[in-house]
Amino acid sequence: EGLRAAGEEDFWISMHAAEGLTLAGLGHEVIEFLEPKLETEKDARRLCGIARELVRAGKREPVAVLTEILSRPDPYGHTHAAESLYKVDEVGDETVMRERFENGGDIVLRLMSAAALARQGDAAALAFLRESRDGADPDGLKISAWVLGILGDESDIEPLRRRLADAPSPVIHGYIVNALAALGDAEGLTLLARDLEDPDPAIRTYAATFAGDARAYSTQARLEAMLDDPFPDARVRAAQTLLQLSR
Repeated sequence: EGLRAAGEEDFWISMHAAEGLTLAGLGHEVIEFLEPKLETEKDARRLCGIARELVRAGKREPVAVLTEILSRPDPYGHTHAAESLYKVDEVGDETVMRERFENGGDIVLRLMSAAALARQGDAAALAFLRESRDGADPDGLKISAWVLGILGDESDIEPLRRRLADAPSPVIHGYIVNALAALGDAEGLTLLARDLEDPDPAIRTYAATFAGDARAYSTQARLEAMLDDPFPDARVRAAQTLLQLSR
């Protein structure tokens, strides 16, 4: 249902549903549905989403699409391309990715480029993520916490826990909680379970997503209840995690 959501505002929900189906071993359904869109989509950011999910589903050719968008003079699609390459464990053109990391200007672009490089073992990129975790920029804290929840280790738990008290917004607090849970922190897992019932649909949605990364089997009943959540993306992410944990 999520994959085929047709509304203009539902595009990214459709991409999230594609991710969930791939994690469930149904990448062939994703490829069949999305591959024709690769030739018709003109918006660079949406094209990144389509290419990313095709790569995740098993098609390697669209890596070139992401690489080309990251290389364009127009920065409109750069962050989405860097984020997408990170998500599918690729860097595209490493020289370009390093340029976006070192001189991208925008903190989110720099962090997503750093994430892609760090996933390939780049120590300087990982150090930048940790500097951003401890810094004053709200976007820096939010994105670095998200990425370190996946790429970090036990050494990141205490620094992340210290940021709970001064998180600049409830959503960023949720990002930190999710990272802690994914890193195996017991308090983080307890807080993530609580966030699945938060009144803010964004916080519920992010918690549902990270419950899979945290292998939070204890949240099954709540995730099942979220299949009827009034917020469509929360429903899709809950379904994704239930499928992910069932495997």
